[in-house]
Amino acid sequence: MTTTAPHLLGNFAPVPDELTVTELSVTGSVPPELTGWYLRNGPNPREAASAHWFLGDGMVHGVRLEGGRAAAYRNRWVRTASFTRGARPYDEHGNHDLTAGVANTHVVRHAGRTLALVESSHPYELDCRPGHELDTIGAYDFNGRLHTPMTAHPKTCPTTGDLHFFGYGGLAAPYLTYHRADAAGELTVSRPIDIPAHTMMHDFQLTSAHVVFMDLPVVFDLAKARAGAPGMPYTWTPDHGARLGVLRRDDPHGAVRWFEIQPCYVFHTLGAHEEAAGQRLVLHVIRWDRLGDGVDVNGHGSLWRWTIDLAAGSVREEQLDDRSTEFPRIDDRLTGLPHRHGHTSTAKGPDGGAIHRYDLRAGTVTSHLFGSGRTPGEASFVPADDTPGGPGWLMAYVHDAATDRSDLVILDADRLADPPVASVHLPRRVPSGFHGNWLPDA
Repeated sequence: MTTTAPHLLGNFAPVPDELTVTELSVTGSVPPELTGWYLRNGPNPREAASAHWFLGDGMVHGVRLEGGRAAAYRNRWVRTASFTRGARPYDEHGNHDLTAGVANTHVVRHAGRTLALVESSHPYELDCRPGHELDTIGAYDFNGRLHTPMTAHPKTCPTTGDLHFFGYGGLAAPYLTYHRADAAGELTVSRPIDIPAHTMMHDFQLTSAHVVFMDLPVVFDLAKARAGAPGMPYTWTPDHGARLGVLRRDDPHGAVRWFEIQPCYVFHTLGAHEEAAGQRLVLHVIRWDRLGDGVDVNGHGSLWRWTIDLAAGSVREEQLDDRSTEFPRIDDRLTGLPHRHGHTSTAKGPDGGAIHRYDLRAGTVTSHLFGSGRTPGEASFVPADDTPGGPGWLMAYVHDAATDRSDLVILDADRLADPPVASVHLPRRVPSGFHGNWLPDA
């Protein structure tokens, strides 16, 4: 008897087509100052099947807000080389086609370009001009200068406008390369970093003066890849060890200092900053005790703080909360800087799904509970004014199992437990996915 994998059932199942629907109904009031697109990326396999949730073709779902109106909903597959012509990452000679990816993990804007990202390949640029919203322009390689994949979690420095990112993987060393693009989009740094193996490195951290890499024990398994084994070709390997690599931003080609930590895995970081005149780096992460082989994600992550003492050469590891949560976000204007608040999502709980607001100074948490059968995705912070860390909204797609439809829910970040400011009712469900951003027209 044939069974359907869990990542293809319920709201994980793909939707079959692309829609454009205008003038959406709203409960509540869309803040009139919001004009732009909320975009979120996620896997939506065109053939309605994939070997793992992480491997489906990328589809971007967008809601257009204009002057208090929910003007439109649009969803589009990202037309990668894999989608349009079945390109594969490696040929029979081991040559890597960096355009062969699913671009299904994130969507960001830098230097006027909107990029759909996945960590195994080059990004793909999307067209956000009126009348072309979410059409695929093509693979983007920073004018021929990018020769590795690009992480799906780049960080924009709010002080310099530089975009920091890395590429990892491959069948041979170097398995990690650090990159930096300036505010105009020119790639200015590409520096290989020596690590002993190809480990799955999904995210990293940025402070005002340092970059922090995470070399964690989820190790590429070539035999699994060649055999086409179920799941992702990675194996939980605690003997590999776990460590944090610290690089000075003002010396991008200098030495990387490595600090050992307890074996664990981190998909996503909340934020990082410096204390004690740059001698302590404080990192907040969603830490998993372990992953199953093939990147089995049946466990859960929770909020932890790591404090790297550069003078002592040590790391203090502290669990801040034991609830199951993921998809952490801050006000991105405070990337690398001290920040008081962070936001995460919980898919299921005794009162349904929830979005949480952590006060990292007070050690408290406020939650918005959606009720039974309602599941939120990642909540992106949308500023309400020009003050970093000031007031704003949280936007997230929320699926309702009872109706099998989704809403774009807008919450007041400072009054998170209150009813939503607005719920934009979408013409269909938005499948469970990954990351996105509010992209204002300005």
